[in-house]
Amino acid sequence: MLDQRHESSTATAAAAVLEVNDLKKHFVIHKGLLQRRAGYVYAVDGVSFSIAQGETLGLVGESGCGKSTVGRAVLRLIEPTSGSITLSGTDITRLPKRALRPYRRQMQIIFQDPFSALDPRMPVGNIVGEPLRVHRVGRIAALFEHVGLRPEQMANYPHQFSGGQRQRIGIARALALSPQLIIADEPVSSLDVSIQAQVLNLMMDLQRELGLAYLFVSHNLAVVEHISHRVAVMYLGRIVECAEKNALFTNPLHPYTELLLAAVPVPDPSVKRNKRILHGDLPSPSNPPPGCHFHTRCPYALDRCKVETPALREVSPGHRVACHLR
Repeated sequence: MLDQRHESSTATAAAAVLEVNDLKKHFVIHKGLLQRRAGYVYAVDGVSFSIAQGETLGLVGESGCGKSTVGRAVLRLIEPTSGSITLSGTDITRLPKRALRPYRRQMQIIFQDPFSALDPRMPVGNIVGEPLRVHRVGRIAALFEHVGLRPEQMANYPHQFSGGQRQRIGIARALALSPQLIIADEPVSSLDVSIQAQVLNLMMDLQRELGLAYLFVSHNLAVVEHISHRVAVMYLGRIVECAEKNALFTNPLHPYTELLLAAVPVPDPSVKRNKRILHGDLPSPSNPPPGCHFHTRCPYALDRCKVETPALREVSPGHRVACHLR
């Protein structure tokens, strides 16, 4: 069973650790022998959100909606096309590499696959200690103990650990430089359910202890509901709904959110409910539909939805939705 110790509320008065405004990432499509530009993939198309100290924002959506690209663009592992990324009051969007380096210490990432994220040729103590040597700070043994590993395991190689232990190593590496913000890109999707609970509870304990801000990227709504304070739902490069998690799970306002939640299996076989299926495939991000991107699959679509893009607006305190029906 998942640990229920996670508090549902956050210090809303806390200053934002991360503010993202109108973030876009468009990948150029090249074709032909001369590799001429033939179009763009609109992977992220105008995303805005903020995360406070000690808060977790869950980012959910179908595969290909652009949620992992958002995380990598925030870290500037890939360069954004436009928009602004403000970390602790400083816009880092256009900083050159040398000026960006101090801010690298404040933001880290936990990758989806802990095995491919670790160099198999290096002992894990060296892997965790690499950022410490680069920035000349910290102690490696203390990090291992912090994530539930023994310091004597530092001489072992990645293949000598289980999947859950490898992800703990990934978390230790992310913590090495005492960051304020951690991007967690599907950090438990490759783990067994029982191990998922252990890793999630570890992350939540670390958040309470260190005041970390998380952007938690996942397609698993049960996991997102467990760990998040707020949830943002993405569809084809855009956020279509964002709210406090209890409000979103009990009163979803966007048709896409409704259908996502309706698709979640109920563990009790005696519970009956009307099946609502999300029909059709996700449109190509290189040729998104005009107007509301979801109108091609929406059961409530109006003529207006086909031509006019809905703005993400606040319809109740803290609950924003991009839908002409609301």
